[in-house]
Amino acid sequence: MRKVANMDNEKFDGQDKGSEEVMAFLSDDKGEAAAGHSRQQEEGEEDRQAGGGPESHDEISDNGEVTSAGGRKWNEQETSNQPIPEHLDDVLEKLKTDVGYGTSFDIVVREMTFGERRTALFCLNGLSKDDLLTEVLKRLTYLHPDDLSSDAVHAFVDLYVPAAQVDREEDWDKLVNSVLAGGSALFIDGETTALKIDAKNLPARGPEEPSLEKVVRGSRDGFIETLMVNISLVRRRLRDPKLRYELIQIGERTKTDVCIAYIDDIVDNQLLESIKDKISKVKVDGLPLADKQLEEATIKRGWSPFPLVRYSERPDTVAAHLLEGAVAVFVDTSPSVMTLPTTYTDLMQHAEENRQTPFIGTYLRWVRFAGVFASLFMLPLWLLFVMHPEYKPAMLEFLGPSEMGKIPLFVQFLLAEIGIDLMRMASVHTPSSLATAMSLVAAILIGDIAVQTGVFVNEVILYMAIAAIGMFATPSYELGLANRIVRLVLLAAVAAFSVPGLVVSTTVILIFLTVERSMNRPYMWPIIPFDAKAMLSIIFRQPLLYNRKRPNILRPKQINKMPRTE
Repeated sequence: MRKVANMDNEKFDGQDKGSEEVMAFLSDDKGEAAAGHSRQQEEGEEDRQAGGGPESHDEISDNGEVTSAGGRKWNEQETSNQPIPEHLDDVLEKLKTDVGYGTSFDIVVREMTFGERRTALFCLNGLSKDDLLTEVLKRLTYLHPDDLSSDAVHAFVDLYVPAAQVDREEDWDKLVNSVLAGGSALFIDGETTALKIDAKNLPARGPEEPSLEKVVRGSRDGFIETLMVNISLVRRRLRDPKLRYELIQIGERTKTDVCIAYIDDIVDNQLLESIKDKISKVKVDGLPLADKQLEEATIKRGWSPFPLVRYSERPDTVAAHLLEGAVAVFVDTSPSVMTLPTTYTDLMQHAEENRQTPFIGTYLRWVRFAGVFASLFMLPLWLLFVMHPEYKPAMLEFLGPSEMGKIPLFVQFLLAEIGIDLMRMASVHTPSSLATAMSLVAAILIGDIAVQTGVFVNEVILYMAIAAIGMFATPSYELGLANRIVRLVLLAAVAAFSVPGLVVSTTVILIFLTVERSMNRPYMWPIIPFDAKAMLSIIFRQPLLYNRKRPNILRPKQINKMPRTE
């Protein structure tokens, strides 16, 4: 979780600021982002006057629909607004044409007559609550013709349908999309308005502890593939009336639900509008791979290996980021949530550090930092000392193999890297009952025999194992993979150009990370630009009551986390 520096006497953007270096570095950011924001303000002026825009907050209901204070979705796309046919026979013919009624076995249409009015219940088998729909139909059997003499839709909605969430719908496309998402629709002969009933029964597994973010102490629940469950897990931890959930559908075919979460009186409006704008402009057939495809469509980072968003499967971690002023993006069918923006140091922190005492948390953080640093530079430095013993310090005279292998050292490292990747991929596809056997094969047959036959040097296997441990100790899986690419680049530079190669390649990578942006925020903050107090907050896991400030990199509306007590 992102840690915050204690900045009591400094101001930022009219509130509390970080160091002078932060302001100087962010000034250009603000100018560029402000220009884009002013353009968004001009384009959306009419929408805000109608009740939308950043001051109008959409709410997500239990049935997965969106209501807005201004009566519209902020991401509403142009639709044809097809009317619902008045006659029921025309409705049935349209269902055959549009959704495959009569062809797809999971399309269910139950025709019945209530009060001498023909009706048709349209739902999907396997995504609807049979007991609730049966109860609705049972209640409707008591209707008499006199009960439906005037307004049949009014009678059904307000008097005779015993469901908690029922609404009128006059748009055919919206009604069909609602049913395909798990809802149900009741058509009434002679009416151009249908009843939309929320009776979802989505397949879902129970919340389980995430395999990538385990903790010794703390909650054991994690996100699952159902959107409503995920946002409920966060809402359970944040009973803040200012918590907002805004919904948008992405994909012309998949209609994937994407939810943007933020705390209204904390989040920076400019950041929020930028994220909304990027997501609303995504035009694709669908997002079958959920959040990862959405990230690629919005961040547009090209071939950069470094993650510019943070993924988390823990609701407590996401809640902590929301409290600091970040924005969370939920995607239906995905058990992970994106938090924006993020920094390199954010990706190096883990929930376990905050589940222990400040002293132990700081120790664990230092060990993790040391492991990641070793995974990056231990192999290139060892290769440099072996190739050029004159650079080796006197205290490290013991380094270096007594006998060289049959293949060059750089090739040995390259083969070992590929071997570890192959074993990692094989472990994903290996049944758990065979995982132990595969580990024995990898350790004994591959490692030991390769050394004995002279293919590998002992120290290559040793340092490669240390580097792999450092990679696996990285909290962010995506950052661990990116660090592996950095290590390979450094090894190749040392093998080709010796000391100049190591210096130049390291400098180029640092410059690349320095100019990188996550939602127009410096990726290497608080290292570059340097913020002393924020840096201390990252090096040391501060006690809760000393951590009173939110990160100024997020530009929150409220910089203070808690009132100061005398």
